[in-house]
Amino acid sequence: MKPPGLNRRFAQFLQVVVVVLGLGTLGLLLWEPHLEGRNAHATTFEIYFRDPFLAYVYVGSIPFFVALQRAFRFFGEAGRHGRFSPASLDALRTIKVCALVILGFVAGGVVIILAFGDGEDRPAGIFMSVLVAFAASAIAATAAIGARSLQRALKGADARRT
Repeated sequence: MKPPGLNRRFAQFLQVVVVVLGLGTLGLLLWEPHLEGRNAHATTFEIYFRDPFLAYVYVGSIPFFVALQRAFRFFGEAGRHGRFSPASLDALRTIKVCALVILGFVAGGVVIILAFGDGEDRPAGIFMSVLVAFAASAIAATAAIGARSLQRALKGADARRT
């Protein structure tokens, strides 16, 4: 019996979802700073190079894009071979670590918002941080459970082969 797998078309659909999610997030990261009230009359240089919190957000988004890249490869490999492999297990572990790093960046962002943020902006910033933290926690937990299950399935498949 072979290890669990993934239908090729479904894997391709999931890859498309990952690409759309990545492009949407990148677009939001580049477009949203122009909408802030304090940036209404600012130049592009002032928006992107004089806001240390924006730089922090961009650095904090790197683990998100690394996780998306690993998810894209995960689905591609699972669809191409029709089964999961040890490389799939590594991808799930990397996705879990990236989600945990994102949680760390969110916690740091909350501290920055509380320490230096406008009193008016705090509630919205904290609410968005809670949403991102919830999503990152769910992804970390799902990746950890998936990695554990996949590790058991791969060990079981290896044991049956020998």
